[in-house]
Amino acid sequence: MSVIAASSPGACLLRWLAVTSVLLLGACGLNRPLARQAAHLVAQERPTALDCDRADHCALASPYMELADAARRDDRDGAPAHVVDVLEQGAESLQIRVHLIRAARHSIDIQTFIWAEDDAGWLVLDELIAAARRGVKVRILADQLFSLDDEEWLARIARAHVNLEFRLYNPTFDKAVTQPVDFAASILCCFSRFNQRMHNKLFLVDGEIGIAGGRNYENRYFDWDQTFDYRDRDVLVIGPRSGAQMQASFEQFWKHPRAVPLTRLNDVNHRLVRDGLQHRALQAPPDIDQSRVDALRARAVDPQAMQALAARAQWVGAVDYFSDAPDKAQRADDPALLALTTRISDLLLQAKHEVVLETPYLVFSRKARRIFRYLHKRKDPAQVIVSTNSLAATDAFYVYALSYKYKKRYLRSYGFRIHEFKPFPQDAAEFIADYDALAGGDNAGRYQRYAQAPLRRGGVRLGLHAKSLVIDRAITIIGSHNFDPRSDNYNTESGFIIADVAVAARVQAAILRNTAPGNAWLIAPRQRNGLLARINEPIADLSARLPLFDLWPFRYSSSFELDPGCAPSRPEDPGFYACHRDVGDFPEVDLPLKTIYTRIITAFGAGLAGIL
Repeated sequence: MSVIAASSPGACLLRWLAVTSVLLLGACGLNRPLARQAAHLVAQERPTALDCDRADHCALASPYMELADAARRDDRDGAPAHVVDVLEQGAESLQIRVHLIRAARHSIDIQTFIWAEDDAGWLVLDELIAAARRGVKVRILADQLFSLDDEEWLARIARAHVNLEFRLYNPTFDKAVTQPVDFAASILCCFSRFNQRMHNKLFLVDGEIGIAGGRNYENRYFDWDQTFDYRDRDVLVIGPRSGAQMQASFEQFWKHPRAVPLTRLNDVNHRLVRDGLQHRALQAPPDIDQSRVDALRARAVDPQAMQALAARAQWVGAVDYFSDAPDKAQRADDPALLALTTRISDLLLQAKHEVVLETPYLVFSRKARRIFRYLHKRKDPAQVIVSTNSLAATDAFYVYALSYKYKKRYLRSYGFRIHEFKPFPQDAAEFIADYDALAGGDNAGRYQRYAQAPLRRGGVRLGLHAKSLVIDRAITIIGSHNFDPRSDNYNTESGFIIADVAVAARVQAAILRNTAPGNAWLIAPRQRNGLLARINEPIADLSARLPLFDLWPFRYSSSFELDPGCAPSRPEDPGFYACHRDVGDFPEVDLPLKTIYTRIITAFGAGLAGIL
């Protein structure tokens, strides 16, 4: 057993870090007198007047409210009634949110992992403040680490209106903004708590109309970023039963001690007290694109446009909303606290023929690995089709590096057919068309800027962010769960499970579209010819089994591109290599350092899989 000597430099460093962390923790505790003073000022200053005196709070007439009324009338014990619409395009998803905010009659409750200070973040906040002013009760719960790091914005939100409440989940050292020194100290003193985040995404109107999935409140989730956008997915569900489940989940998080009001955060209450009774309205970002914001707002209140979207919704029976509990990370062995994670595992074990999975990060927990190995090794194996990111498309190359390490395991031990999404998919224009239209006719090309990513060509880069699962073409899961160790063990997650063949067909078609040859590279074994190829495989296997120093550069698999004029085929088909061209491990990536970093994480990062 190795022990650091008491007088060694290492021991001195550890003592210094421990003392520094304790001092920082003590210095950053809640300033209770300041919090009370800030709460008093906010109570005095927040407007209470309403813009509307009608019983429905001047709610916009909405076809979605008509659907909610119909679902409530038709719902019966043993025969639940729900309305479902899968939202594939970001601009439409944002448009529907703005419309529903204006159509809300009583309440709006929102949970999110990220809330950015950009066009989309400001637009939704501005609409929510307007809803509060007409009498709707608005509650927002955002995870603190990646949300609204501007104290002035938060101070203005705290004073916006008596009907609007904003809380941050699990703040670091009782602050809204995590500075680098706070980040470092939190890792040293209280990593377990700091590492657990609220990853839930929920948008709930009047307790009956909900949206959940992968989207946060930031431009890139709604096709509004100028360099990098996500191809994401969420789902709108209307119905009293799922609505009650969503409401109960939100209340559980809202009342939890980690959901902290803005006046109890030291940096925000300091700003509130310093500014005193100077009421200032929330201002739009200085570089906001007002033309596209105005265009989206106009479409959100256009009866014909909204009727066309609502007409797309499907009537279904059973829909359930599942959410992990806020205390999940503290009792990870309690299935009752891991409602969504446990349910996904149970459904996968019941798969008979086929699993179609879409996830941005192809890294699995130990439990998930056991399930997929079982599905592949049983007498009648289930086919597993996976849509995920390539290195060129991902927003987290370090996570991709871990999936790169285990490609052979995925292909051989689990039987996966893996498709890695391209940064410039062939069908991008169909998704961006609506996005350009929202910018206005004269500005249709404004957002085709060069990407900041180190790629071989320019344009708005895309990356997958959707988290979806279709089992046996009958069960659909759409939510925030990435099917990775962090989602299984640390973050709280939420999502819908929909038992409907038509919805499953729709989602499966969307996932398979992302795996089409023009949109994704197919991962397959390299051609193994000659003695060197036969020698390479056992060396690569040995290297991959090492927890550290997995440095062997010649891997079992590679990325393949379909040749023009050829029909897609599987790697096991005789003509596969005649029609598919090996384009290497990291196609489209142009910066050598990025590939070097990726190989370094592959070599040394296996132990980080659970927290990345």
